[in-house]
Amino acid sequence: MQIAFYAPLKSPDDPTPSGERRMAELVMAALRAAGHEPIRASSLRSYDGRGDRARQAALRDAGLAEATRLIDQWAGAPPAAWLTYHLYYKAPDWIGPAVAAALGIPYLVVEASHAPQRAGGAWDLGHRAVEHALKQAAAVFHLTRRDRAALVPLVAAPERLHFLLPFLDPAPFVATAGARAAHRAALAAAHGLDVGLPWLLVVAMMRPRDKLPSYRTLAAALATLTGRPWQLLIAGDGPARAAVAAAFASLGDARVRFLGLVPPAVLPQVYASANLFVWPALNEAFGMVFLEAQAAGLALVAGHSGGVEDTLIPGETGLLAPAAEPAAFAAVVAELLADPARRQRMGRAAAAFILRERNLGRAGAVLDAALRQAVGW
Repeated sequence: MQIAFYAPLKSPDDPTPSGERRMAELVMAALRAAGHEPIRASSLRSYDGRGDRARQAALRDAGLAEATRLIDQWAGAPPAAWLTYHLYYKAPDWIGPAVAAALGIPYLVVEASHAPQRAGGAWDLGHRAVEHALKQAAAVFHLTRRDRAALVPLVAAPERLHFLLPFLDPAPFVATAGARAAHRAALAAAHGLDVGLPWLLVVAMMRPRDKLPSYRTLAAALATLTGRPWQLLIAGDGPARAAVAAAFASLGDARVRFLGLVPPAVLPQVYASANLFVWPALNEAFGMVFLEAQAAGLALVAGHSGGVEDTLIPGETGLLAPAAEPAAFAAVVAELLADPARRQRMGRAAAAFILRERNLGRAGAVLDAALRQAVGW
């Protein structure tokens, strides 16, 4: 069936790479894997990060105007359903609920969060829009266990709430893992790395509010491990690049290599070259990078925050560590640095886990079942 697809926070055609954009692309890919035809309904970005009520009202008006356009466009032949990816108070959906109601088609949401404490605050307009959308939804998919409790009171019936575990397309990572030694040698030559040392890897954009605290925590953690042999590879860039560099400055150039913004097609090679993925993940919903690292056969040390625990099998494919405590995080990194055999076992288990349980086919089947129920097929 044809599905109208919309991502109010960041469209799949947004020029800036991020886990948000990648996940939107993956939801569309999962729909295709299940035999559906997702069509991008709109690229309007409804995000307001400042709590600017006037801007929020302007975005609402733009969204409702876009809804009117789509209602007219599809009046004779509407899509079978509307699916919005990622709904929260800073980026509400002003388009989908209006279009779905006018055309008489089911409205579905993948990855929604609800924050009751935002009622009456600077984002009250977006907060109420999210509540309205969730109450209207024929199906709501939550990607982490922590989001479910706040959604239950808003979803019309329990059977409309579905757990869609975080997923990805493992194919590019599986294809790259077979040439791990060659990719490692090439990366070492390009960046002056020592192939005899364990390589720790970070893949993350450099943003002031959300990513920077994780970078600073990681830098503080690794500063306590300078008596051990390792090198750190950082793949990413962004407006906080100078602040990130300052956080790692005391470790020296011999320890830390900044790879810059790595193209998505090349990232699987970088993952395959490393020995251990490390990321505190403060303020992250769940972290696509953890799925990518595991797909490439890397063990993890992941900060125990948000929905991160739903991206791995703790103790089997990686270890969870206190996210905001550098010393405790460092202790877990040291545990796996000291045990190469355990890292390798975890890496093999991680690749098998992703291939078996977190693929497009699995996700597509969950989406397909709910879509068919909502549409009445």
